[in-house]
Amino acid sequence: MIPTTPLDSPAGEPPTENSSGENVLRLLLLEDVATDAELIQRELKKANISLITRCVETREDFLKALQDFSPDAILSDFSMPQFNALEALQLLHEQPRDIPFVLVTGSQSEEVAVECMKLGADDYILKASLKRLPAALLNAIKKGQNERERFRALLALQRSEEHFRLLIENALDVILVLKTDGTFHYVSPSIRILDYKPEEMIGKNLLSFVYPDDEREVSEVINATLIHPGQTRTFEFLIRHKDGSFRVFETIGKQILFDGKNQGIVLNARDTTDRKQAEAAIEKLAAFPRLNPNPIFEMAANGRLTYFNNAAERMAKSLGKEQPSEILPDEINSIVQECLLTGRKNLSREIKVGNRVLLWSFFPIIPNQVVHCYARDITERLNLEAQLRQSQKMESIGQLAAGVAHDFNNILTIIQGYTGLVLERKDLEPEIVEPLKQVAVAAERAANLTRQLLMFSRKQVMQPQELDLNEVISNVTKFLRRILGEDIVLHFNYSPNLPAIYADSGMIEQVIMNLAVNTRDALPRGGQLSLGTSIVEIGEAHVQANPEARQGKFVCLRFSDNGSGISPEVLPRIFEPFFTTKEIGKGTGLGLATVYGIVKQHRGWIEVLTRQNQGTTFRVYLPSIEKLPPPNTNADLETVRGGTENILVVEDEPELRALVCEILKGYGYNIFEAGSGPDALPVWEKNIDQIDLLLTDMVMPGNMTGRELAERIKAQKPNVKVVYTSGYSVETIGKDFSFKRGLNFLQKPYHPLALAKVVRDCLDS
Repeated sequence: MIPTTPLDSPAGEPPTENSSGENVLRLLLLEDVATDAELIQRELKKANISLITRCVETREDFLKALQDFSPDAILSDFSMPQFNALEALQLLHEQPRDIPFVLVTGSQSEEVAVECMKLGADDYILKASLKRLPAALLNAIKKGQNERERFRALLALQRSEEHFRLLIENALDVILVLKTDGTFHYVSPSIRILDYKPEEMIGKNLLSFVYPDDEREVSEVINATLIHPGQTRTFEFLIRHKDGSFRVFETIGKQILFDGKNQGIVLNARDTTDRKQAEAAIEKLAAFPRLNPNPIFEMAANGRLTYFNNAAERMAKSLGKEQPSEILPDEINSIVQECLLTGRKNLSREIKVGNRVLLWSFFPIIPNQVVHCYARDITERLNLEAQLRQSQKMESIGQLAAGVAHDFNNILTIIQGYTGLVLERKDLEPEIVEPLKQVAVAAERAANLTRQLLMFSRKQVMQPQELDLNEVISNVTKFLRRILGEDIVLHFNYSPNLPAIYADSGMIEQVIMNLAVNTRDALPRGGQLSLGTSIVEIGEAHVQANPEARQGKFVCLRFSDNGSGISPEVLPRIFEPFFTTKEIGKGTGLGLATVYGIVKQHRGWIEVLTRQNQGTTFRVYLPSIEKLPPPNTNADLETVRGGTENILVVEDEPELRALVCEILKGYGYNIFEAGSGPDALPVWEKNIDQIDLLLTDMVMPGNMTGRELAERIKAQKPNVKVVYTSGYSVETIGKDFSFKRGLNFLQKPYHPLALAKVVRDCLDS
């Protein structure tokens, strides 16, 4: 080993500066001649180059020095006993570092120099011309540094390009570069969100992918971007997916230059379809509470009101409250805490605010620790339910009253019939005549009572005709004044040009009289009664508030007094039969019940407005008419002739059947009888050629009505005559059944003469 000056630095820690701060060159010498090595070092020092050198002459030492010494440059003789410069250059190519290599040789052969230069030597110096060595060495080092800097710059550029390429290719946003004609110059791989490949779009025009309605706007934005360089444009449009659907692109565009002269536009586009849909869904959900017609509240866990909608505010104001919180239940804090603690909803809690009833429902939202509250004003619903219950109750009571009246009419028919038969006897003792007349009068009074029950239950036969309600009131005015007495002042308020009604005049008069009696009882110390008529148009709102009402044009009969009024406890029961607030023996409780039944039978209804100590108003609504059917009239009872025809009498009451048969036999008729429809059929079959008239009750036990029996008989003998009897009205027969009172229908109870009259008239018709 040739000694070096100065000493080598420790391996792995080569010095770069000397004690004075100058740069120190780490120089590796491949030289086997010691004097040549000294000459090389002396020449470099003369050029003021600070050195640390290491001399080697074998392959092993050279490789070791490359690792341990990390030289900045290598000076090498061409040929050494065991190693040469060509081998060193080959080994140097395998190193990761690019180390300057200068050949210092005594050979004058250019071939040697060229061969070394081909293998990467930076320069070569002849030992005979060492003065050029410092400059050659420094140039080689500088050249290496420049190459390294250029390499580093190129590497940095490549890394930067790779970095941005990866950013663009992996970006979620789509990068589009358009030429000035709108065709695609570049499309980023992220276009895969539309299921396209970049090459499928390159060269095609952007507008060919844009939704038709957006083409104009997109074209205007592109042109404006090209005209105004440097300005950024933000716009939104629909672009076609490969499957034919359209996605929303939120886009930023700016002008760019490529190739230094051709202008274009770079677009950064983001697919916001899902976000738009989510926003729309959120807006839709947000609109639900905001636009909900029912009040909605949100309560925090501490009971604080955190949200209320417009409906809640409107409800508060309608209830005379300034803030929606004022209509919340008093125990709202405990309700909220209980809901959040148990996780259970609280439904159907009713509270009263003023004269209104609110129904509350509470739903805990556990993840958010809030409770949603919903309120509904159910006042009208409760009123309607109460009115419906009242109507159903009245209907049930009416059915009961009708049944009682029906059975009682059968009894009264027997009483009246036999009393009439006895009174017709010529040999009747005088002392018996008066008691029997009293029985007949009592029976007639009882019949009037049953008629009132049937009026209430709408089972009484009507004799409707065209009526002027004003005229009906005028006809009973004299009786009204007698009923009311001198202490009650009667006022009339007739509406002119009042439409006609189709009604039974006697029943309407009874309505007026009964209401007058009710008014008299409400004014024990006198007062005022206003009786008026009007024409009203009933609309939907009125019907919703009054379930018995219906839309259309009606005539209204109004009774208003300034009496004591009706208490809330009594009001629901005023139309019940036999209900009265009078003392025992001073009223039957059928007055208002009869009014109710008559009005219902005329397809009308009654509304009552009352305040205690301020008076009561009854409003009776009756349908007005335009075209009337001809009125029916009752023939007066007169002396009736009998006959010899054959009559089949069908009646389930044995006593009544016996009476009817006796009356008809007394007029000369031949009688066949049966207790029911099925029992009558064999009698009919046996005597079909003889029977001229069927007299049958309408309602009988068993599975056959009087109407069904008559239909069976008339199917076999169409010219047979039929007379129906019933304790109910003709409504029991059915709306589609044709009848003529006094000709083929007889209402119970009836006088024997009325029975004979109907039978004779029917046979003669």
